[in-house]
Amino acid sequence: MSKSLQAIRGMNDILPEQTPLWRYFEGTVARLLDNYGYRQIRMPIVEFTELFKRSIGEVTDIVEKEMYTFDDRNGDSLTLRPEGTAACVRAVLEHGITGGGQVQKLWYVGPMFRHERPQKGRYRQFHQIGLEVFNLEGPDIDAELIVMTWRLWGELGLRDAVKLELNSLGTSESRGRYREALVEFLSAHLDKLDEDSQRRLKTNPLRVLDTKNAETQAILADAPKMADYLDDESRAHFEGLKARLDAVGIPYVINPKLVRGLDYYSKTVFEWVTDKLGAQGTVCAGGRYDGLVEQMGGKPTPGVGFAMGIERLVLMLEALDKVPEELSRQVDVYLCAFGEAAELAALSLSERIRDQLPNLRLQINAGAGSFKSQFKKADKSGALYALILGDDELAQQVVGFKPLRGQGEQQSIAWDALAAHLATCVVQG
Repeated sequence: MSKSLQAIRGMNDILPEQTPLWRYFEGTVARLLDNYGYRQIRMPIVEFTELFKRSIGEVTDIVEKEMYTFDDRNGDSLTLRPEGTAACVRAVLEHGITGGGQVQKLWYVGPMFRHERPQKGRYRQFHQIGLEVFNLEGPDIDAELIVMTWRLWGELGLRDAVKLELNSLGTSESRGRYREALVEFLSAHLDKLDEDSQRRLKTNPLRVLDTKNAETQAILADAPKMADYLDDESRAHFEGLKARLDAVGIPYVINPKLVRGLDYYSKTVFEWVTDKLGAQGTVCAGGRYDGLVEQMGGKPTPGVGFAMGIERLVLMLEALDKVPEELSRQVDVYLCAFGEAAELAALSLSERIRDQLPNLRLQINAGAGSFKSQFKKADKSGALYALILGDDELAQQVVGFKPLRGQGEQQSIAWDALAAHLATCVVQG
């Protein structure tokens, strides 16, 4: 096959065998967010490039090296969104839904795009579920975001595989004072820093803190600590967050080197990390961005949010064998019909059953081969039961009811009693 007919490297097809797990994960998150009172918003995947330069920061890795940017036919510079917060802020500003101090609790799901070196858990087109809250400034909403994710890990069976890391970046003023102290310290060790950290020291010095270079990390052991430069307001906010997490029993560690890769963060930042995915250890991350709305032309508006990577969490579910068994089953019941008259009756009967049991996964395979071939397909589908409708069953207005998994003899069930029987055997377990 020619290269032009293949998917772009790092942009993957999600095949039918994979989508049940994706739908399970996305559905679990959506139900959780509904229960906490969050509403979904859907933004375009293409925005003006200036939006991301203005919000993320022109000297970040994302803007400098990773964005998919192009000029359209009108000469406008457009970018495939590399993250969701900036687009969500743009949307709430454009439509005025945070004006007058209105509290908005929003979430979104969809693809993001970054030109990175593809590897397991890191792709050029990747998918995130993001959440943004506006006009709530206390530590209670920061805690709610973390509590929700903790509950999600419990529902997915992942609590033992993740760890919560916290830090506070303070206000822009206190962060500026810390940046000056950090630059002064690192400049004294400039010749010992790795090349990437030397570059970041001039453009975004806080990012030096999360370097993966072992020699630079050894130097950072004696570097100034952000906690020593926090203003009183940020310190009180952080203590309030920790008190709330302690109250509900969520374990965490303070990571003074946690800074996040985007310029707009302030005060709380957090990451859920795992050691089950190799180098790609962050599965959910976020924090506060109280100055971002104003920075983008709006009125001062507190904001906080997070994003979680769907690919990485799906990989974790698979790696830890936390995939629900029922996801391997395409259908619950497989109806086999033989003969023209039986095929017509099967169509009518299957629709009656769907009317009565809308959550039943019923597949009809009328006219699709011999008795033996249809049963092979029924078994391959993973169905729990096969329904058999031929000339004899049609004459008696019954169906053969045959268990395909476990013990049980084939029996005949009257059409009028079939829905109730399926409800007992399949829907109710």
